[in-house]
Amino acid sequence: LKDRTTVIISHRISAVQHADHILVLEHGRVVEEGRHDQLLERGGVYAELHQEQLLEEARSASA
Repeated sequence: LKDRTTVIISHRISAVQHADHILVLEHGRVVEEGRHDQLLERGGVYAELHQEQLLEEARSASA
């Protein structure tokens, strides 16, 4: 989606991880923003959600 502004709303990190700019909302407020790698480095809400989703995918794959 080059040269376009697209708004994606998702609970799944995989849907937004390649976006140029990610906003993380919690209880209706922006609590973090940045690129995927920056948000992971910060270790905040986004990083926690990412880790939870990785564990969920691993459990599903082994079931």
